Amino acid sequence: MKLKYNTLSDQKDLIEGVVVKKLVIHKDQSGTLVETLRKDWTDVYNELNLPFTMQYLSVTPSGVCRDEDKWHVHKIQKDRFICVSGRIITALYDPRENSKTKGRLNLFLQGPQKEELYLLVIPELVYHGFMVISKEPGSLLNFPTQLYTGEDEGRVINSQFRWQDVRNDFGLK
Repeated sequence: MKLKYNTLSDQKDLIEGVVVKKLVIHKDQSGTLVETLRKDWTDVYNELNLPFTMQYLSVTPSGVCRDEDKWHVHKIQKDRFICVSGRIITALYDPRENSKTKGRLNLFLQGPQKEELYLLVIPELVYHGFMVISKEPGSLLNFPTQLYTGEDEGRVINSQFRWQDVRNDFGLK
């Protein structure tokens, strides 16, 4: 592989403010249960800096990248991503002038596999996007800290990263 991908077990050189929270998979004869957000998880939820306001599910076809030519960014909102089916790469880029990690890129391999089921907190002002790398569609849950209004979100031209490199690493067209 050409690029370095972060997983639950490899959290080196994370962008400042990014949190990776392991999720526990409970399985028995009746099925599977995974707690995805709890108010006692103070590293990913608190009333002041990481409140719960809404949740949404997006389903994206194989090989499709959300925000390929332009990064997604929020001025105030933090995102909390969990990939619940399929596999995705979530890319984060830190453009923040006052950040210790300005200019850093993180690529997170996410999915429901053992080491890839985790909640990823994306800080405000950090550019982000994701691509489905599995053959099946990727399903992403997000628990943003703000209600959607459109005023907080923006798009920024992606000149720091090429999604084609991810396609090459995973044999996608």
